[in-house]
Amino acid sequence: MSTAPVIAFGQQPCGFFPRRFLVAKIRTARRLQSEIGGRVIYFCHDSDHDPRETRTILRHRTTGETANLNFAVGSKVQRKFSPLYAKRIAADWHARTLAQLPNYVEHPVIELFRRTSASTVAEFCLAMYGGMGLLDGVEIVLSSDPAVRRRACDVDDFFVDIPYQGDIVRARVRDGTLSLHEGGESYVTLPSPASGFRKEQISPTRDTRLRWMQSVIRCTHYVTGAGEQAYLRPEEAPGITYVKRETIERSDEAFTDLSG
Repeated sequence: MSTAPVIAFGQQPCGFFPRRFLVAKIRTARRLQSEIGGRVIYFCHDSDHDPRETRTILRHRTTGETANLNFAVGSKVQRKFSPLYAKRIAADWHARTLAQLPNYVEHPVIELFRRTSASTVAEFCLAMYGGMGLLDGVEIVLSSDPAVRRRACDVDDFFVDIPYQGDIVRARVRDGTLSLHEGGESYVTLPSPASGFRKEQISPTRDTRLRWMQSVIRCTHYVTGAGEQAYLRPEEAPGITYVKRETIERSDEAFTDLSG
């Protein structure tokens, strides 16, 4: 019996206006769906913790110069180490950012931002992408979802979400020890919980993400970005047809066109 195609793409939340490469992945997945049918799944890796992932690069409407805008969150620990689903947005960030937007985007986009609210970075990004119509008809699978984590296969290279200084942080597990990467060769070693950790606390690394993801979503086609093509290991998840995303100019900059 034939199985309907499952077309997937993966990406961390990548700015409160999405980076253009994410839009290219969505367009590629929808084009493929129009050709072969099936479902489209966005594997949203909201377990990632890198604050650089959510930089929103905008061009000044008059000068054309670029500016990097990003979220302000509740603490330095959250900014550096908490997963995106646990980075809590600072109380004054929305108003301060809203005041800057007229320099960069048009009124309808500003109004969407004004109407959008969420408590965490990942939630706000997804709410904006949805408000822009980019996720219409797209199923979202979150890597932070406890049910997803329980269903996922075991991997030997992973992070674990644990409490630290009053926040949740994403610690790398290496040789039985937990560590936070402060940059360069600097690491903070954390005590391992006496009771160990549950599967619901585990998320994959870059190198184990494909196999972990595929054990849950069982996609038939996967849309790859330029960076993914360099490190994906197809042998880890056989049976997938890989499709390169369409090209898009200024791929790292923010997409702000509400017309799609």
